[in-house]
Amino acid sequence: MVNIMEANTITKNPGTAVLEDRAQAGTQETAERIPVFKTNNFNLWYGDNHALQDINLRFNQNEVSAIIGPSGCGKSTFVKALNRMVELVPIVRTEGEILYRDQDIFNRKMTVEELRTKVGMVFQKPNPFPKSIYDNVAYGPRVHGIRKKKVLDEVVEKSLRDAAIWDEVKDRLNENAYGLSGGQQQRICIARALATEPDVILMDEPTSALDPISTTKVEDLMHELKKNYSIIVVTHNMQQAARVSDTTAFFYQGYVVEHDDTKVIFGNPRDQRTEDYVSGRFG
Repeated sequence: MVNIMEANTITKNPGTAVLEDRAQAGTQETAERIPVFKTNNFNLWYGDNHALQDINLRFNQNEVSAIIGPSGCGKSTFVKALNRMVELVPIVRTEGEILYRDQDIFNRKMTVEELRTKVGMVFQKPNPFPKSIYDNVAYGPRVHGIRKKKVLDEVVEKSLRDAAIWDEVKDRLNENAYGLSGGQQQRICIARALATEPDVILMDEPTSALDPISTTKVEDLMHELKKNYSIIVVTHNMQQAARVSDTTAFFYQGYVVEHDDTKVIFGNPRDQRTEDYVSGRFG
């Protein structure tokens, strides 16, 4: 990541050479910030539509990384590419690299099942299974072969505690998850993702369907979860990105305009388009 003090010395309309220097600086690894994902010249097409263009990013361990940008700029497509969910669309074609812990996720040595165990996903709309709260959270561990009830009980409780909802549902575990509020359902979905012990959690607009109180709970949860997980969150909410994230990437028309520490993106962006977007002048 770019050094913040260095970033603050650069004008908001730098020359091409400065942009190239900073782009190079942004790829340098530091001892304190260990990358979990890197993309190298990643491109994606939906048929003839070039949806993602030459994406070069890194996301660090134990950080919340936000992806912002106007509707249709490729945010959700990109985050779904990180665990290969985008491949469910038959007309998708990709080029370039996505490295998870320095392993190419498209390499045959890494199966989709292995990748999605390590890289969990929480979607825009809460999508619990039509099952009990307990069975929702235990679903993943059962798929992975855990059958002993004592072990499942421990996994379910830990996951619900980590998702900050145990106290609200501990006496309702056999009730259908559909009986919960939207905010509670979303935290159940987060608990379900945590139950397989992932390394990274992808969140695609996780609070857009929630009320302000539930949104605050999920944001507080992100702060807690980054102690043990790395989180990449797509959000259309500028205030949310500023509140919860350590780094922010601004996408526009399928490419990355700027990626830096969040305080730089919102306080001293180097590109005028970034400043216009985060200040609400377009998007």
